[in-house]
Amino acid sequence: MTKTTTHDLASALKPQTKAFIDGAFVDAASGDTFETINPATGEVIANVAHCGAADVDRAVAAGRRVFDDGAWSRAAPEERKATLLRLADLVRQHAEELAVLESVDSGKTITDCLHEIGNEVPNFFQWYAELADKTFGKVAPTGEDALALVVKEPAGVVGLVLPWNFPLLMAAWKLAPALAAGCSTLVKPAEQTPLTALRLAELAAEAGVPPGVLNVLPGYGETTGQAIGRHDDIDIVSFTGSTEVGGYFLRYAGESNLKVIGLEMGGKSPFIVLDDAALDDDLIEHAAMSAFWNGGQNCSANMRQLIDAKLADEFTDRVAARANAFRVGDPLDPDTDIGAMVTKEHQDRVMGYIARGGEEGGRLITGGSAEGAPGTFIQPTVFSGLKPEMTIAREEIFGPVLGVLPVSSLDEALAIARDTDYGLHATVFTRDIDRAIHLARRLPCGTVSVNGFSEGDIKTPFGGYKRSGSLARDNGAEALDQYVQTKTIWISVGTAG
Repeated sequence: MTKTTTHDLASALKPQTKAFIDGAFVDAASGDTFETINPATGEVIANVAHCGAADVDRAVAAGRRVFDDGAWSRAAPEERKATLLRLADLVRQHAEELAVLESVDSGKTITDCLHEIGNEVPNFFQWYAELADKTFGKVAPTGEDALALVVKEPAGVVGLVLPWNFPLLMAAWKLAPALAAGCSTLVKPAEQTPLTALRLAELAAEAGVPPGVLNVLPGYGETTGQAIGRHDDIDIVSFTGSTEVGGYFLRYAGESNLKVIGLEMGGKSPFIVLDDAALDDDLIEHAAMSAFWNGGQNCSANMRQLIDAKLADEFTDRVAARANAFRVGDPLDPDTDIGAMVTKEHQDRVMGYIARGGEEGGRLITGGSAEGAPGTFIQPTVFSGLKPEMTIAREEIFGPVLGVLPVSSLDEALAIARDTDYGLHATVFTRDIDRAIHLARRLPCGTVSVNGFSEGDIKTPFGGYKRSGSLARDNGAEALDQYVQTKTIWISVGTAG
């Protein structure tokens, strides 16, 4: 796609703005709306239905009705598979439209949106569709006087609360396994980025997902999100977002029906370069992308870069040069590398961290400026000489800020890497496989990537330790565990004859 093409598509967009409840687009019961804003321009895209407790009640009732009726929950897995495969195909057919809509709504680059929506999103629906009829229970060993069946059943009505940094991809991460398992779902997109989830609901209905099985409820966290968290007839909530809000959902569950809460939250992930690593272009590219991909608005971003002191100066110079080469600007331009921060408030928050970094003694090497008003752009920023106690070395920034911390040994790198409230991701560069395995086994985090920054792929579970998450995992076969109950059926067997 060219810049002209993307802008033409953007100007022709007519986004859906109503909530999707029980198979129909409807206004919020209150009639309330909220603005969704293009962060690259500051312009209002649309006024979107702001759902409240009454809308959540209606969607839960629809989800429970269809769940109990069994049109989806008790359908043959082959039927759910066929429907999800149709949905995957529809997403592929509408990938350009969805990508432009997401870029305009979120400030993400069109290149990233095309890759995620044209490839990853439909692949998730396809992968879990294929898994739907290949997930088995088991028969437990007993004596001849009993038959013990261990079966997996859909858990019921689930709330899926999404972040704004990967709006449609995170919807697919959660919706695909939940639907494959047979659950009814309520999707609450982030209030900053509601538009692609609403379009996905339309495509899901076209694919044949029955009314009530997939509901989309736009709104704010303190209203819509809290109503989902406190609802007594929702069985599970799967949440991706900040650690602070994850704590709210645990509280909501405790104060309501003790629903299960699956959490994937923040991170302060280390990028460790040991003294034997090859400081080549590949390593520098991984270092830069681990911090600046998606404008640093990524929970697994490796912004805490622990570099052996003998390599730190050269590393800093080279990663700063790579940061300077990133093109920041119009998200709809295919040549843009880094788009806009999602809101003005978030831009201000990130700029506050940059200021704090300088105040606490970090040496600003490059970047550090906000640009593009009324757009919300920040130049890729590199600090050197950080100390572990500095704020920007400890707190999640969620913006394009990379900090270099020199270390003198593997043990020092491990100690600093472990000294955090988070445990989502880590990257290790070394040519010694023994040292790599040593670190991988001792880093308390959900994913350790060796000699390359990666979150894994659709087949590998993703989630965190400590304040980065709960025992629940997205992706892989493990994601289905969030959305099923395990039942034992014990059959006493009489004597034949």
